[in-house]
Amino acid sequence: MEREEIRCGHTCRNACALLNDALRKEKDQVMFYEGVMMECDYPDVKAFVRVLAEERSASILRIVQKLNELQARSKVLDGVMSSFDPPGA
Repeated sequence: MEREEIRCGHTCRNACALLNDALRKEKDQVMFYEGVMMECDYPDVKAFVRVLAEERSASILRIVQKLNELQARSKVLDGVMSSFDPPGA
């Protein structure tokens, strides 16, 4: 398997493109694992794959939380920066 080239554009303001990409890939993994669980009839394997899906779901929640933090921080910084704008600008 060839490793994907990952490049950050460093142009994010209130959302990180790399984290959004990671979020998309984690969601794809969860969908894949859910498909495996639907097909699998071996209880031990099905339980194992369920744990994998739950771990990916937890990763999704952490990524969403970080994206929300970045957006909130950006809004605060925007507010601070606007407080330095001259009146009527």
